[in-house]
Amino acid sequence: MAMLCDPEALDSLSEDAIAGILQYWAHFCDLTDSLLSQNVPSCGLDSQLGPTIATLCDHGLASLLQDHFLQSLEEAFKKSAVKKFWQQFHSYCDASAIEKANFHEQDNWPEEILSKSLKEICSEKRSQENCLLVLVENLKSFEDRIAKRESEIEHPSSQLMSRYQLMASSVLLTTLPWDFPDILRIYFKKKLEELNSMIADGDSYELEINIHDSQNDADFYHMDTSMCGCNGLVMQIGKVVSDLRSLGFTSMAEDAYSFAIFLLLKSKVNELAGDDYRVPVLWSLKKWIRAVPLQFLHDLLGYLGDSIEYEKESLNVKSPLASQPSSFPGIGIPSEALVRWQLRLEYFAYETLQDLRIGKLFEIIVDYPDSSPAIEDLKRCLEYTGQHSKLVDSFISSLKYRLLTAGASTNDILHQYVSTIKALRTIDPAGVFLEAVGEPIRDYLRGRKDTIKCIVTMLTDGTGGNSGGSGNAGDSLLEELNRDAENQDGADFEEDGGTDEKQAWLNAERWEPDPVEADPLKGSRNRRKIDILELMVGIIGSKDQLVNEYRVMLAEKLLNKSDYDIDSEIRTLELLKIHFGESSMQKCEIMLNDLIDSKRTNANIKATLGKAAAPGSEQREMNISLDILDATIISSNFWPPIQEEELNIPSSVNQLLSDYAKRFHEIKTPRKLMWKKNLGTVKLELQFEDRSMRFTVSPVHAAIIMQFQEKPSWSSKILAAEIGMPADTLNRRISFWISKGILTESAGREPDDPSFTIVDSMADLNKNGLASEGCQLMEEESERSVASVEEQLIKEMTVFEKFIMGLLTNYGTATLDKIHNTLKMFCISEPTYDKSLHQLQSFLSDLISEEKIEMRDGLYSLKK
Repeated sequence: MAMLCDPEALDSLSEDAIAGILQYWAHFCDLTDSLLSQNVPSCGLDSQLGPTIATLCDHGLASLLQDHFLQSLEEAFKKSAVKKFWQQFHSYCDASAIEKANFHEQDNWPEEILSKSLKEICSEKRSQENCLLVLVENLKSFEDRIAKRESEIEHPSSQLMSRYQLMASSVLLTTLPWDFPDILRIYFKKKLEELNSMIADGDSYELEINIHDSQNDADFYHMDTSMCGCNGLVMQIGKVVSDLRSLGFTSMAEDAYSFAIFLLLKSKVNELAGDDYRVPVLWSLKKWIRAVPLQFLHDLLGYLGDSIEYEKESLNVKSPLASQPSSFPGIGIPSEALVRWQLRLEYFAYETLQDLRIGKLFEIIVDYPDSSPAIEDLKRCLEYTGQHSKLVDSFISSLKYRLLTAGASTNDILHQYVSTIKALRTIDPAGVFLEAVGEPIRDYLRGRKDTIKCIVTMLTDGTGGNSGGSGNAGDSLLEELNRDAENQDGADFEEDGGTDEKQAWLNAERWEPDPVEADPLKGSRNRRKIDILELMVGIIGSKDQLVNEYRVMLAEKLLNKSDYDIDSEIRTLELLKIHFGESSMQKCEIMLNDLIDSKRTNANIKATLGKAAAPGSEQREMNISLDILDATIISSNFWPPIQEEELNIPSSVNQLLSDYAKRFHEIKTPRKLMWKKNLGTVKLELQFEDRSMRFTVSPVHAAIIMQFQEKPSWSSKILAAEIGMPADTLNRRISFWISKGILTESAGREPDDPSFTIVDSMADLNKNGLASEGCQLMEEESERSVASVEEQLIKEMTVFEKFIMGLLTNYGTATLDKIHNTLKMFCISEPTYDKSLHQLQSFLSDLISEEKIEMRDGLYSLKK
């Protein structure tokens, strides 16, 4: 037997006294073993233990007997309770991953084993606590007796119970299996899922708990457990949490049910959000948070005695997520602990929903504006989390991977860019994050040759640039033009400093600094002025290029009109004049006026020329009426260069054009008409033996098919000479009629001179078959009435080609900027060099493709 005592005290004792102390000590150890073995203190042991403890304490051994008693409790606790407790979980801890998965699928696991094992070990622990109370009471009796003689004395027995609690917790934690926290998480996860299912099925619950004395554990186990449904389930969970707390697993228990709550919340966010972006989610999510996890936590904290209500002086507490405290249905004024939980849950919900929406932002913007509710939810989430940089980084990555690729059409990229602007303008009206997100798109679009054409189509076409007319109305930029016109007066008024003093103060009070992600070189005022049209012009480089492309497209559209209906073009032009200025749109306005004048002149000529037609004239004989002719008379100096092509038309049609031109000269002296016979449209009705077919084609196609009225078969070269065009051009154009099953092609006498024959009957038509409509579309797209902007640029820049070649001969190499500045410096007389840097670069690219020059490391030089 080992004993520790003060050496000085032992020196003052006689051998008989020491022997007596040893005898008392041995008796105390026997009594301790008997007390712990019975697990229930008896009156006999208690009566013997008191004098023994008093004698040992008189000799200064109080600390020693406390240490011995706690050590005995620890050894007994390890042998009788801890070892048995952990053995209950060995089957799971020693299992493989697949076997553990099977455990998870069992309905009553780990509820049954966890509840049973916790009940057993807590019962054992309470028995030891009762034994410890015997020692504490005897020590207090001795301490009280000493206190009568000495005014100041410490009472070490008051800390004995806390030392035991710490000892029991230490024993459990030092022997803790690695998988026990997972077991707790699985338990709480299953219980909360069960609770959520009950509430989803319509079961409401409200658990009334009286806060009990935490020292009175008997109250824990004698509470009413006859409740059913949600109330009983919360009490089961609360009992497990209480047992874990009593064992020192407070933090582990809170982590476990917190994990389960957040896991359930994340699952709910995914369930509500999903892939449907047309329904707002936040309101439903916050409602669910209050109905399920907060209600559960309110009842759980009340069961555990942790519910501390707000005091009056704390009612002014403010929260970034909600005005706290607020009254919850079924809860009333929440406790401080519940408010902290509400803030944690709501922030987690905002962050989870935000991450989901950011991950699907590309799809959300594709569906914009139908997906506006999802954008609004994302905006609110970002206001609370402040994680805007996450949105920028994620979305730029999606754009580079999914949109800015060679497989995506320019139209699709532009439509996505417009939707991106509108969506991000909702999230960030200042445009800070649009600058970062839009820059890769703008850089990529500048490298595409058809970008300007697609932008102009979106500006002028109400279908958003989709020829099929199925485009989303939101894809068109016409609405931006309308908005710009509506806001023009107000914007000018504000720019002129017309805002009154009161409004200025209101604006100053609402001012906020730019986010840290903002470009410091761009001020807030300039950033707020950014709109979609300005961004589009920024892609092109200058408004002049956009206007030139619009002028070409307008000319193409007007020349291909079969009537004089230009109301939509006039409306679009007026909107463009507001945005780009009247002077830049002057030529376009003259083009539209030409159509208006053409309609009036056409009606006048028909009225007079129709009356003058002689009864026996050639027109009457050929059954050609003047009503079939509508002429578009243009002022060629204000129109883009017109594509010309030699064409011989039937004499009857030619005579009709001559009569029309003669009458025009009489009315508009001294102006004369010069017919562009290859331009316009012709409506034909082809009649065969058993069918008739109608077509709207170009004059070239009409001239080709009308030659088959004279004879049913032609060779390629003879037909080309008759129409007045090269044979290869004829072979390309005649493929349209072959694709429609009107003509058939066969081998001629010479390999390069095929023969074409008209199909008379439906039987021959079915035998030859019909080609797809794609042939017609490709043919029509390849025929342009007006020279494109690129063709005009090449024609205009050709005069500077010799100058560029001479410059490179003299200097050897030159950068793009040097060539551009040299041309501006020396080419100041007619023709004047007035091209942009982008236009010069495009022309130099054509010279490279023609292998006249080359470029290496940004330097241009002559081709070697």
